[in-house]
Formats: sequence, C-alpha cells, structure tokens
Amino acid sequence: MPDNAPTIKRKATAALAQEIVQVGPASSNAKLRPSSLPQSAAISSVPPYNDEKIIAGQGHHGSRDSGGFAGCRNRAGSGRGGGMISGIATAIKLSKPSVKIIGVEPELAADAQASLRAGQIIQFPAAQVTRTMADGLRTQSVGAINFEHIRRYVDDIVTVTEDEIRQSMRAARGRSKTTAEPSGAVAVAAFLFHRDELPQTSINVAVISGGNIDPKMLAEIRS
Repeated sequence: MPDNAPTIKRKATAALAQEIVQVGPASSNAKLRPSSLPQSAAISSVPPYNDEKIIAGQGHHGSRDSGGFAGCRNRAGSGRGGGMISGIATAIKLSKPSVKIIGVEPELAADAQASLRAGQIIQFPAAQVTRTMADGLRTQSVGAINFEHIRRYVDDIVTVTEDEIRQSMRAARGRSKTTAEPSGAVAVAAFLFHRDELPQTSINVAVISGGNIDPKMLAEIRS
C-alpha cells in the first residue's frame, strides 16, 4: 500500500491481509516492490485497472442487468487509472450509444483529461497527484488498455477543485445521507459546479463510490 494511504484504509486492509508492504506514493512503486520480496515467486500481481478482466468487472456498473443506466442520457464517473470508467463506458456505449459518458477528475490529478485531449497517455508527477484529497484518484497515468477504451467510448473528462469535492461530500451527506469519500464525490461535484461543461440532458446518473473516509474528515464535513 502507498505509505500515504488513509489510516482507515490501512486498518481495513490489515484485518484481511497476512502482511502489508508499504511503498512510496508513485504508481510505479507498487509494481517494483513485490519483485524484491523473498517470496516474490509465489506472489500473483492483480492489476487495479489496466486489465481486461478488471475492466469487464467494472462494466457491470453500466450493464443492463444491473439497471445501471435505465433511461439515463448522461453518466458521470471518476477517472483514476481508468478501470471503472472504461468498463462503464464500454458496457453502456455498446448497448446504448446515445448515452454521453463523462469522466471526472480532481484538477490536481487530471492526467486522464490531459491524455484524452492530447491523444496519448500523459503522466503527472507523483508530487502533484498526491496533493489531492481524493486519495483513490492519485494515479499518475491511465493504463494503456484503459486509454484505448476511454478514447473510443468516453465523450469528455472534466475536472473539479478540492473545495468542490469537499462541498459535494457535504451535499451528498445532507441530501441523501450518503457517506462518500473524496474520490467518490467527484462525479457529484461535476453536476453541482460544472453543469455548463456537461451535455444538456434531462436524466443523469453520477457514480458515487467508496465510503472509507477518515473519521476526522467526516466530522469536519458534518459540521
């Protein structure tokens, strides 16, 4: 796990894991460290996003079986390494091409937006992406497999500020009693603060994921 992972996530993982190996905040650190461990030959690497099976699993969020997009015209989801949005976008676009798929990222970690607009994968420095409170979106670049899905099926990617993320967490908590961690509130932030950047549609869906929020931060949001 990154050494800057929130305490609540480290504790939850410790309850399930035999051992936790802490690495630096850069995305590459997690890939390099397992190979240096004594038992590396017995370790299987499970990619968090850059994998066809992971993408297919994430696609269930947007499948007809899940009812994930019933009637919607516009759907927004968070970026990260691209696993969730590439899965959702592919599932929806192949079933209902008219739905607009919009990715949302923090301004401080907007590598997916930069990549989509440049037509090639852009990597952000670890020192920058680790500044966002959305710890689940601190990936430095999207995966190569994910990028191909994003280029084909995602209509646009917008960014939100740290303050907008915080206000969206508060709004979700107050209106629907939904506890969203910062990474899970970015899509809501796009609807609340960047409506003019989104397609003008009447039925919309925002993906709100993750409730592993630091108790101190949650108390602050509730105040």
